[in-house]
Amino acid sequence: MIGEVVASVAQLGVLGPWIAGMFLGIFVGAMPGLTATMATAILVPITYYLSPMGGLAMILGCACVAIFAGDIPATYLRVPGTPSSGAAVLDGYEMTRQGKASLALNLDLICSTLGGLVGFTLLIVGATALAAVALKFSFYEFLWVAVLGLATCVVISKGTQVKGAISVAIGLFVSTIGVDIVTGYPRFTFGNVNLLAGVSFIPAMIGLFGIPVVLRTIARPRHLDLPSVEEKQRYGIADVLPRLGKYRTLILRSSLIGTFIGSLPGAGADIAAWVAYGVAKRGSKTPERFGTGIEEGVVAPTSANNAGIAGAWIPALALGIPGDSITAIILGAAMIYGLRPGPLMFVGQSGELVRGIFAIGIMTQIMLVPLGYLAIRAFSAVFKLPNSIVMPMILLFCIVGSYSLNFSMFDVALMFLFGLLAVYMEHNGIPLPPLVLAIILGPLIERNLRLGLMQTGGSLLPFFTRPISAVVLGALLLFLFWNRITPLLARIRSSRQSNK
Repeated sequence: MIGEVVASVAQLGVLGPWIAGMFLGIFVGAMPGLTATMATAILVPITYYLSPMGGLAMILGCACVAIFAGDIPATYLRVPGTPSSGAAVLDGYEMTRQGKASLALNLDLICSTLGGLVGFTLLIVGATALAAVALKFSFYEFLWVAVLGLATCVVISKGTQVKGAISVAIGLFVSTIGVDIVTGYPRFTFGNVNLLAGVSFIPAMIGLFGIPVVLRTIARPRHLDLPSVEEKQRYGIADVLPRLGKYRTLILRSSLIGTFIGSLPGAGADIAAWVAYGVAKRGSKTPERFGTGIEEGVVAPTSANNAGIAGAWIPALALGIPGDSITAIILGAAMIYGLRPGPLMFVGQSGELVRGIFAIGIMTQIMLVPLGYLAIRAFSAVFKLPNSIVMPMILLFCIVGSYSLNFSMFDVALMFLFGLLAVYMEHNGIPLPPLVLAIILGPLIERNLRLGLMQTGGSLLPFFTRPISAVVLGALLLFLFWNRITPLLARIRSSRQSNK
């Protein structure tokens, strides 16, 4: 059977679109504003002219590779290429400032591959079991998962937790702009029709992270002739592999976190990356080093976000419920080809397509290594150009990325507005990542809170008393108060030993 699956994907009609999709994924992921969701949506009409396996290979290869590629500009320039790359701006960018950009990105590449392999292995082995667990999550549990993601971002960000909470509050306010999801009444639009659909997080993210980089460089004219990225030493994959041994537990744990959170419909790889980063920091012997350019800060989120892609396929295949927007698009195309999610997914043509998805997922992670390495080398050459060349390119990509979302100059204006806000926030030591994550998670929190209240007639009790809700809430409280719990446990342990 394995031979038949390999033979079905190792054909020219499959390999050609597959590799083309992966190259597109590298480009889309590395260009701020061009999302993997956008790329897969564009590819779907093209796949109608391909074989079912060729079409699936093309769009699945594009989606998997784009998640890694988004870490390239995040590491080099602190501009996330995709929302799930937000955590890469912390330690990845700090390693770049220390002259270790190639080390950060090659470590990112290998951990992304390992995380993806773990995720797809769990998908193959336990899709039905994990989907059954994910199915038990409802409005109440999804609310606490989203709050856990926000709390993680607040705790691990630079500066005080109060300033992190301020950043979250700003992001949650921005997320409420637009038409109310229940009443249909416009909120905070000030009569501007462009705000009826709300503030998209893509222009906001590009402005918050991209514009300050350009403005800081322009403000120091003597830096314009310097290379955009300087490296003290070039690292390759061979230099990274020996380092993986000491991170094996962290990689496995982060991959498991990414797979599970990715399997929750609506959660996504961006929450998975932040939660994995937060858990790694809480479990570290030197948590104060996170955010200063530590390798563990690269390993944890990059292992989780690629595993999250595989996790999103668990409810999609077992239950027909896509875990995120990318999977929804691919699942829609696959159903046109004859895929029937559910208990009979391994029967007939559905079984052939599902086994093809498994094979494509595993092989894409393996093919990511050489392709990702070439991408790192190519972008490294670009960013060695002087700032006088690179900064106008970044500004152009910021403008094009913001405009391409809705083909609206209003989004470009929003991008510049958020850029000015970012300069003010950084000047006052207020972290930026919580704001972006709050804009992404705000609608998810509001929707689940209000739908849950509508279902219970206004009672908050089920948010706390349902078993899974209580477990997630307990994990949230444990995470928030871990620094106070640890010394208390240490004192209890020492008192017991002294009594003996």
